[in-house]
Amino acid sequence: MADGDANFSKPADSGSGKNPLLTIVMILQLILMGGIAYFQYMAHQKLAATESVMDVVKSDMKAGAIDESSETGEAREEEGILFPLDNFTANLAQGDGPRRFVRLNAVLKFNRDSSEEEFKARKPQIRDTIISILNSKRAEDLLKVEGKNYLKEEIKAAINSFLVDGKVIDVFYVSFQIN
Repeated sequence: MADGDANFSKPADSGSGKNPLLTIVMILQLILMGGIAYFQYMAHQKLAATESVMDVVKSDMKAGAIDESSETGEAREEEGILFPLDNFTANLAQGDGPRRFVRLNAVLKFNRDSSEEEFKARKPQIRDTIISILNSKRAEDLLKVEGKNYLKEEIKAAINSFLVDGKVIDVFYVSFQIN
């Protein structure tokens, strides 16, 4: 019976389940994933730190809204040159619903130091800018009061970007219709 006990010895260690190459690959993969996560986090932080157009317009609207006469209720007189524009009819950006368009009649108010000749010379450029802005808007954006105020600020900023002598102080809607 001694021969039978000799057969029950420990089997040879053919594979212990610990492969050093697999461990190294897993560690490298974890380091790589950590590096990617770090760079994505840094890109997100950089993107969050940049000011968007909406932030700039909101700050301009808040700065322009605070005025001594608005707090006291007194009427104030602002000097400027009014420059009426012809009617606009522009297609709006496609939303979920049917194709919509906007009809707009506006008056621009320029500062007193501006020359009326520049406005007349740049009238096609002003109209093209306003139509391009209107084409990028959806009806849902323009139906709200905030959307209309944002549109005014966007029009002012766009026109002021190419004017040399003049500056747009305000935009007045004479008529505003969305169909």
